[in-house]
Amino acid sequence: MYGESSKHDNLECILQDQSSKPSAVSLNFLKEITNNFSDERVLGKGGSGVVYKGVLQSGEIIAVKRLEPSMAGSQSLFQNEVDHLMRLQHPNIVRFRGYCHETVWLYTEFEGQKVFAEISEMLLCFEYVPKGSLDVHLSGGSSEFDWHTRYKIIEGICNGLHYLHDQIDKSILHLDLKPANILLDKNLAPKITDFGLSRQFDQHQTISSPNRVGTLGYMAPERIDEGIITPKSDIFSLGVIIMEIITGHRHYPGT
Repeated sequence: MYGESSKHDNLECILQDQSSKPSAVSLNFLKEITNNFSDERVLGKGGSGVVYKGVLQSGEIIAVKRLEPSMAGSQSLFQNEVDHLMRLQHPNIVRFRGYCHETVWLYTEFEGQKVFAEISEMLLCFEYVPKGSLDVHLSGGSSEFDWHTRYKIIEGICNGLHYLHDQIDKSILHLDLKPANILLDKNLAPKITDFGLSRQFDQHQTISSPNRVGTLGYMAPERIDEGIITPKSDIFSLGVIIMEIITGHRHYPGT
């Protein structure tokens, strides 16, 4: 028991230390701080998984994203997201705190028979961003924001995207930039999140991909029609978001 308690204390220290690098966190520890992934701790749900509120002994809150293991390609999406998040450090990119990838065996029913099923648990830990996603604020009309606040939100998103495209050694394209993937902190500073679809990119490269995964309304026409991916793919998404912030309405005409 002492060894387990000591291990949990170390994990607490790692997650609380703002200067520490993201590191592995145990599944048992994440169960403990999310009250076994209880419904009362759910912060949000998306196509790739559920985000829970994790409460450390110190009272600090972190966000724990539990990926859906049955989703096609979930293993590669998890690997891709961790690879990219480990490289990122910017005030307008959500801060990555840790990760967990463990295999558990469950005794369950399958096609009328009881079997042991191997389940891969994949989780990501992030800083907690208290104001939630931008889309929630837009759903109510961004008239709640004055013009200065709208400008600062747009500026922050642009700075984060500029960092991804031009300020790291190997550029990263987000490829799913939308209000639901932009979080607002207590000062309404935006932070880009959800890098599951992101790709490393050479600035002189044009990628043609048969994979059209993304969010309609925010995907560039050439990506939808021909599968062409360039930095302009993110710029198109940014333009749609800017129009929505300025007008205060989701689904601006023409998107």
